[in-house]
Amino acid sequence: MRIGIIGAGHIGTTLSRHFAIVGHDVSLTGLLVARTVRAVASFADVVVVAIPFHRYPELPRAEVAGKPVIDTTNYDPGVDPPMRELDEDRITSSELVAAHLLGAQVVKAFNAIRWEHLRDHAHRDRFAGRRGIPVSGDHVRAKKTAMALVEEIGFDAVDAGGLARGGRKFQPGTPVYAADLTASDLRARLHLAT
Repeated sequence: MRIGIIGAGHIGTTLSRHFAIVGHDVSLTGLLVARTVRAVASFADVVVVAIPFHRYPELPRAEVAGKPVIDTTNYDPGVDPPMRELDEDRITSSELVAAHLLGAQVVKAFNAIRWEHLRDHAHRDRFAGRRGIPVSGDHVRAKKTAMALVEEIGFDAVDAGGLARGGRKFQPGTPVYAADLTASDLRARLHLAT
């Protein structure tokens, strides 16, 4: 699979290494050169967004239309400019990304794990204490693709539901966020969050 990663920070570079190890063709870029970002998005079968949340309006639209887009971002009031609709929990950050990327199949994943744990706990087999990664989305095919990628790099994918309701269950401030849980414990906590 061709995976384009937009964002060359800790999450983006860590995922690029993991995906390459399992045999995917990976292209990684920051947001500095718009032409390069568009080229990476065009190249990809799946696009991973791993940028600071407030920069989502810079993401290319046409190049991701119809493609699975894995959103790893989180709204951080300490870093991002204040956004009333997010502060009042009227919408989730991934819903804003999906609204901007209208036509893309946005899935939320890899946002509830610390990057060091994403780096250090990957590539484990099923009997070696794998960590669970929650995934939410409204597009069945895109969610299955994201969950397959989670599994391929040695984590257990846990379906958290749709983008709005499911995404709220593992955003910052929830008991699931950065909790470093096994899949069964993660499912239990997600269930309690309903």
